[in-house]
Amino acid sequence: MSKKLAVTLAAAALGCSLTVQANSAATRHPMVLVPGIFAFDTIAGIDYWYKIPSTLSQQGGKVYVPRINAFDSSVKRGEALIAQLEEIRAASAGKVQKFNLVGHSQGGVTARYVLNTRPDLVASVTTLNTPHKGSPLADVATGIAPAGTLQGVTFEVFANTVGNLVNLMSNNRRSQADVRAMLAEFNRQGAAANNQRYPLGVPSTACGEGPAKVRVNGHDVHLFSWSGTSPLTHVLDISDPLFAITSLAISEPNDGVTGRCSSHFGKVLKDNYRMNHLDVNNHVLGLVSLFESNPKTLMLNHANRLKNLGL
Repeated sequence: MSKKLAVTLAAAALGCSLTVQANSAATRHPMVLVPGIFAFDTIAGIDYWYKIPSTLSQQGGKVYVPRINAFDSSVKRGEALIAQLEEIRAASAGKVQKFNLVGHSQGGVTARYVLNTRPDLVASVTTLNTPHKGSPLADVATGIAPAGTLQGVTFEVFANTVGNLVNLMSNNRRSQADVRAMLAEFNRQGAAANNQRYPLGVPSTACGEGPAKVRVNGHDVHLFSWSGTSPLTHVLDISDPLFAITSLAISEPNDGVTGRCSSHFGKVLKDNYRMNHLDVNNHVLGLVSLFESNPKTLMLNHANRLKNLGL
């Protein structure tokens, strides 16, 4: 083989590998990144999923971030999500039929609602740091500020004002925050009731796995989850001190909001990343652990996983 031919073949092989890498996030069905509480798409140029949508797009992915109420029940948030998915599907002229839903925190429960009620829209559901079996923080909040008391009313007014401001800044003026509806879903009793109504993917044992795939009304849907257990991850991350405090209310290893076992849903890819509750969506401003896989890399790898499954 001549040196020139060898160089040509090597260049061609490199080009092929780069082409594959460049399209590693090109899933068959678009990815929809569903925010959790304090939900927004972009505020002042800062993404809720910090730099993750652009990273996926650069690698060939089609990505949407829906406008979801900052504070509300997952049923109402889910109905808003369904309406937006239907709009995308209708505008695609038949090119888009289903979606890969990826939900952070309450966004995971919101995605589960869509799975249970409109499986025709769903190719896969992936939940990140989602408290499927509730978070003791919700019980603490409802205990300190019970509904109908002076403390409770004050808390609701303040929290809903903050939520409505987030909605306004995210150009989501139609939604009115309802923090009490959100909390009622994540205290122990509310989470158990929600899991009874929408059981698909939730483990039947305390710290087990759910099914990797379910069939709902003739539609096969793949299920995944991952989460972290490190409230403290970066010395400059302003959320770390808060999560260090809130983590004390949770008896199992946790990320400051969600317990390790509570995060389990479908196929558990990993449940002990060195991440706090916000690191998984690359916040605050990308200040995540230097000793753990970057959240953008994890999402790219997952997009490639979905692509390889034909999703």
